[in-house]
Amino acid sequence: MAGSRTQILIVDDDPEIRTLLRKCFEREGFAVLEAADGAGLRASIARHKVDLVTLDLTLGGEDGLELAREIRTSRNVPIVMITGKGDTIDRVVGLELGADDYIAKPFQLREVLARVRAVLRRYGAGEQASPPAGEKHERYMFGEMVLDLTSRELHSSSGERRNLTTAEFNLLELFVRRPQRVLSRDNIMDRLKGHDWSPLDRSIDALVGRLRKKVETEPGEPSLIKTVRGVGYVFAGDVKAV
Repeated sequence: MAGSRTQILIVDDDPEIRTLLRKCFEREGFAVLEAADGAGLRASIARHKVDLVTLDLTLGGEDGLELAREIRTSRNVPIVMITGKGDTIDRVVGLELGADDYIAKPFQLREVLARVRAVLRRYGAGEQASPPAGEKHERYMFGEMVLDLTSRELHSSSGERRNLTTAEFNLLELFVRRPQRVLSRDNIMDRLKGHDWSPLDRSIDALVGRLRKKVETEPGEPSLIKTVRGVGYVFAGDVKAV
């Protein structure tokens, strides 16, 4: 019985990899489910409370990126992609689709555990219970949006909730706390943490592109998150605490 333990779903068509990860997670006190393909993934998510998914990009004839897109459209469960593909394009596309982190095979189990724990901490903060009655919410307004840092929610002026992944929320929080300030890609990555990267890594650009689609009226011509060519990004919106 999983009880109240955090439950991880391992999705990989290699039974040896699944066994390796399952033993690693179970030793650390996690409850573990396994799936070898998309059908198994869908069945597990439908029947169980899954707190995090590790997802291989190549599952036989199935595309892990498409499965990530499918998960993200219906649920906000964290996704850590574990794959043999080290190509930057795959990495960027994976993060663009909503993955919270990306680890390439061969991997060290210590690294996998550290990444998974980091993602769960960020996600746990986003799913925590409402603050006690009377506790003041920390909110910021920009344009027609209100970002509530206490409940970790983004709403439009009409009250419509905008679903953000953990990485998207953390990036938006970083921006609204530093409006009108140019942030380099290096600075953004250092503050967000959670991903290993190189100077050629474009995962921050992919993350910014995803966030723009959720907060900009015209994502192709952004008025809030503007690119500073050759440097990084600046949040150009008028931000005020409310």
